[in-house]
Amino acid sequence: MQSPEITVIISTYNQPDWLGKVLFGYDCQSINNFQVIVADDGSAEDTKKLIQEFSKTVKYSLKHIWHEDQGFRKTVILNKAIVVADSDYLLFTDGDCIPREDFIETHLRMRKSGWFLSGGYFKLPKDISELISEKHIRNQECFDVDWLINKGLESSFKLNKLTAEGRKERFLNFITPTKATWDGMNVSGWKKDVMLVNGFDERMQYGGEDREIGERLFNLGIKAKQVRYSAVCIHLHHERSYVHPEMITKNKAIRKVTKRDNVIRTPFGIEKD
Repeated sequence: MQSPEITVIISTYNQPDWLGKVLFGYDCQSINNFQVIVADDGSAEDTKKLIQEFSKTVKYSLKHIWHEDQGFRKTVILNKAIVVADSDYLLFTDGDCIPREDFIETHLRMRKSGWFLSGGYFKLPKDISELISEKHIRNQECFDVDWLINKGLESSFKLNKLTAEGRKERFLNFITPTKATWDGMNVSGWKKDVMLVNGFDERMQYGGEDREIGERLFNLGIKAKQVRYSAVCIHLHHERSYVHPEMITKNKAIRKVTKRDNVIRTPFGIEKD
């Protein structure tokens, strides 16, 4: 069998309704040679059943990597998914981000040796998130500005994320004040680079846990390319998770050392030193 050109790693935790919409999104992609790995941080049985059902019908290879729920261990399950990925290029996203039909094609087209791609998302309110069905994903209505406004979405500059093309798309990527960083909902890079920095630091908890691997990639000499107006996904609404202040403090301390000491390879990653 032909090896996949890219592996999409989707992180999830107990959001089967949203994950189902996301998996439909990947069944609508403009290219076919990819695999999807759902990196599951301990979801209940309903998520497992959902993935089993999808694996019977979708056009892509679908794997489910799961471990027991022992609190927030997203970085651990992501590292497990990285190891079993069959391609040399990886795309990381979340189980509440529906990809537009050209999402994977765009990441592949814009990839470049020595770089990772930093994308964004278009966030939807709760009512529209719940309204979106398989039909709206397959006919791409959920990415259509007129359809969204008709359903009650307020017009704003952010709609350019859904409409920008050609020169405008490139110009907006260039002028955006948002820094190109490793943001786990829409980022892609070479597996060899991810392995060189030893994957995610498994000490990291909720809050900036994905940014830290990007900072080590920068220390390695990898650059980041801004693609927030090119690689488009819509972010379904969810309530903000409760975060203990000590989690944020711990993460900031780890990131401070990463920057200060020019850390490239974490000893708390895929391989344990």
